[in-house]
This record gives sequence, C-alpha cells and structure tokens, in this order.
Amino acid sequence: MTFQIEPIGVIHSPYKEKFAVPRQPGLVPSARATLVLCGDANTPESIRGIEQFSHLWLLFLFDQNLAAGWRPTVRPPRLGGNDRIGVFASRATFRPNGIGMSAIKLIGVRQEKGQVLLDLAGVDLVDGTPVIDIKPYIPYSDSVPDASGGFAAETPELLPVEFTPAALAQLDGEDAAYQQAVIEEVLAQDPRPAYKKAKTDDKRYGVLLFDYNVLFRFEGHKVLVEQIVASGQADLTDYT
Repeated sequence: MTFQIEPIGVIHSPYKEKFAVPRQPGLVPSARATLVLCGDANTPESIRGIEQFSHLWLLFLFDQNLAAGWRPTVRPPRLGGNDRIGVFASRATFRPNGIGMSAIKLIGVRQEKGQVLLDLAGVDLVDGTPVIDIKPYIPYSDSVPDASGGFAAETPELLPVEFTPAALAQLDGEDAAYQQAVIEEVLAQDPRPAYKKAKTDDKRYGVLLFDYNVLFRFEGHKVLVEQIVASGQADLTDYT
C-alpha cells in the first residue's frame, strides 16, 4: 500500500543548513520560527482554538535526506558515533518514510494578507522544512514523568561560548541581542560530528545562521566565535 502526503505548511527558521541544527527541540529556546500554512490548510478555521495550547506537536519531512534512503541501523551521536542501534530505537533523520516529530512552543497566531502564520520557539527544523501535520500537545497524556530515556536519558553538556569583539560588532540593529542568544545556544550544543569531540580539534568551522556565516573554532572546552560575516561574503578557505 502507498499513500500520498501533501505538506500543510513550511517552516521559516534561522537554520539555513543541516549543520548545527539542534538535535532535539527546545535545546535552543531563544530560536524563533514561523510556520506558514499553505493550500487548503491556509485558513483561520483550520487552527481555530489552537491558541489555547502552549505547545504543539509538529510532524514534518526530513526532505533533505529522502533521496539518500535509509539503513536498519544507525550510529547515534549520544553514543559517540561508534555503537550501532536500530533506526527505530533512535531519532535518526534517515528513516524509511523520512518523518520527524517535534514538540514546539507556540508563541503566537496571526494573519497577514490572507496568510495564516504560527509563531514558534525552540524549533529544531531547517528553514524550508515541509510540515505535514499539527497536533496539540496534551500535558496529562503526552508527558510521562517516570519514563526511561535509554541512552539519551541525560541532558547534553553545554560548552561555554565566547565572541571576539569583531564578531559582536557585526551584530547590530534591533535583532542583535536575539541573534547573539541564538548563535550562543546553538554552538553550546557542540554541533561537530560525535567522533571529533573526543579528539584535539584545531579545525575552524562555519555555519549559516540567519543571513550570516558564523565562523568559529574550539579552544579546549570552549567555543570561540571568531567572525560573523554576511552570507556569501566570507572567506571560508580555512573553515570546514
């Protein structure tokens, strides 16, 4: 049996590429995003009453991974990228049907020129991700206080993040404090592949956030943001 699924909306978020996207929702609470409803779903009637809920379940497609297929076992970053487990015992992005789900904070509902928009916080979705369904988060049934988290039971350790004066100088305007907070929370998660975290790492890295190339490196147990440059204007010769 086969089924056809049509997106009901598209995410607009600060994450312009897969690298450095938080591995779970809520890990970067400052990050704001907008869900733009589309097609027949783009009507106020479809979200009537949704403002009563503080959080939503978003079901979405890992659209950037679909063409790569999937395997029955994966190597989760939380296990250091070395041990294999079954794909259904993980939240890996390479899945048989490429469907993901995230519990996201709803911070507002609005309409602009006939377009229905949901404002969200704590997202872990790449800009342009297609959303296939929305469901309200129900605390009494969806929260299980005594649940076991298996190999991912502990909250990930965060790294301190520092900015050079030159980097901070690039963040100006009314969104500067917001952008700095998001960049700091993203990099504190240590977005490197798991196998690099246990090694001395003298490489420099770059990631697209907002409309910037954020260029950084690791100094021991610390992240240093060296430059923040407008997208397309950075010299990435020395950066991974």
